[in-house]
Amino acid sequence: MSLRVLLFVAFIFGSFATSAQNESQLALRYYRSGEFEKAADLYEKLYRSNVNNESYLASYLKCLMSIEDYDRAEKTIKDIIKNKPTEAQFYVNLGGIYEQKLQNDKAEDAYQNAIKNLPANHLIINRVGNAFVRLTRYDDALKVYEKGSALLNDETIFSNNLADIYRRKGDKPRMIHYYLNSAKKYKNRSSIIERMFMQYLAKEDYETLQTQLYERIQEEPDEVVYVDLLAWVFIQSKEYGKAFRQARALDRKLEENGKRVFDIARTAANDKDYQTALKAYDYIIESKGVNSSYYIDAKEQWLLCKRQSITENLDYTKLELSELQSEYQLFIDEFGVNRQTAQVMLDYAELEALYLNDLQKAIELLYQVKDIRGVNKNVIADAKLTLADYFLIQGEIWESTLLYSQVDKDFKEDFIGELARFKNAKLSYYNGDFEWAQAQFDILKASTSKLISNDAIDMSVFIMDNMGLDTTDVPLKMYAEADMLIFQNKFDQAFQKLDSIAETYPDHSLQDDLLYSKANIYRMKKEYEPAIDLYNTIIEKHVEEIRCDNAIFELAELYEKHLKDTTKAMEYYEKLFIDFSNSTLAVEARKRFRILRGDEIQ
Repeated sequence: MSLRVLLFVAFIFGSFATSAQNESQLALRYYRSGEFEKAADLYEKLYRSNVNNESYLASYLKCLMSIEDYDRAEKTIKDIIKNKPTEAQFYVNLGGIYEQKLQNDKAEDAYQNAIKNLPANHLIINRVGNAFVRLTRYDDALKVYEKGSALLNDETIFSNNLADIYRRKGDKPRMIHYYLNSAKKYKNRSSIIERMFMQYLAKEDYETLQTQLYERIQEEPDEVVYVDLLAWVFIQSKEYGKAFRQARALDRKLEENGKRVFDIARTAANDKDYQTALKAYDYIIESKGVNSSYYIDAKEQWLLCKRQSITENLDYTKLELSELQSEYQLFIDEFGVNRQTAQVMLDYAELEALYLNDLQKAIELLYQVKDIRGVNKNVIADAKLTLADYFLIQGEIWESTLLYSQVDKDFKEDFIGELARFKNAKLSYYNGDFEWAQAQFDILKASTSKLISNDAIDMSVFIMDNMGLDTTDVPLKMYAEADMLIFQNKFDQAFQKLDSIAETYPDHSLQDDLLYSKANIYRMKKEYEPAIDLYNTIIEKHVEEIRCDNAIFELAELYEKHLKDTTKAMEYYEKLFIDFSNSTLAVEARKRFRILRGDEIQ
């Protein structure tokens, strides 16, 4: 064939294709505008020219049904069945037409013919089943997939379809049964099955799922996917101890590296089930040994978890802290001072400074971290910020501001840079340089971090509210000095300074702030009764002042986290977001309230 002929043929076919595309677009416009007769004529033409295009056929039938031309629709389907008797989905279409004509007996015959003429063809079986589902004839759809499974000699091939139908029928046990069949057949899709369970199962349904899994594990003890799913069920129910036992059994059975146990340990720790997390980390450390890729991570997380389990209870003993200190030192002795151990050393420094009151030891550890070559720059920044805080506690202001400024310069656009900037501004406030501090706080109001932004707003408003009200800013400077003493944990001196302000300037607007600072000192000293009294005094007598919403939030948090009085905590959180809806704390208060009430928080 010559090139000229080939080009001519290509041109003709291209013209046909362009014409069909234009007619298809025109038909769609007619359909959307409700001109069904015009659309039907065009779709019929397109279908007759492309008899294998089921999209044109479906659109043509929709138009006929819309204009109630059931006879024309019936004739069309019967012609197709005559030419394609094995494509049983068209019997379902015919049944739908008969139903519209109120010929229910004929409709039922057509539907049963669809099932009767079902071929051993996966695609056709799916089409027939889906057609019945669209008509909400779920029992017929079940017959299709059950017969299809027999025809294809595979009882699990349509498990997902069957599960979906039983879901629509509200039969959760059967739905679970078929999703578990699917999990067994398609082991690499277990995460999809888990998502289905999360989406469609209520809390009470998990017991049924658990029962079915136990039965299957007994019948097929070597089927790993069931054990894996059972561990997942336990995690959903927050039964981390049971989840750990399942994961450990699989780890041993499959001779794995401990990954699934490690993942459950992290999940348990994040949900504050420290006992299970520690057991899981112990298993990795003891059974996998130093050659495991999870060995050092397990030891690091064990230390973090152990520290949280001790310090979050607030009733820890010196012996517990001393034993934990020994564990940290053993870790450093075993792994040395390097990039891998830098984060642990940061945690160790925090333990020494905040719990063992050995500030000098903490500073030495942080200097070691700062000097590690090749360590992550964020770890270095954390070390510098913490070091600056500890220097400030010691009163070495120049060293502190130098370190804050270094981090600010190195991380201009990052959260950690903004945090350093905030700390530096707070340091200027401590020193009585209120104008420069307020200028920095005003800039930080636009921080991408809500926490920094809110704190910056609070500090800016506080300085503005109390600066320049008199001919002198001495009361504010005295208060800032007291604030710094509190930061340095010099509580007795802070009390003296606060009392001095109250006595010397009894009419100053700082009265609510003085009460607030004293309440915070008592809270930090774990003397909760006087703290509660002072917070309540602010709420009752200084309702218009800027510390009132802070006092309500601190009181709610005290009841929630320290006194474990959920009812009182909810009462104060609710008061905050209702009575002080414009407060920067209102959103967080509403969130805490909903969590305590048991709402699902996304």
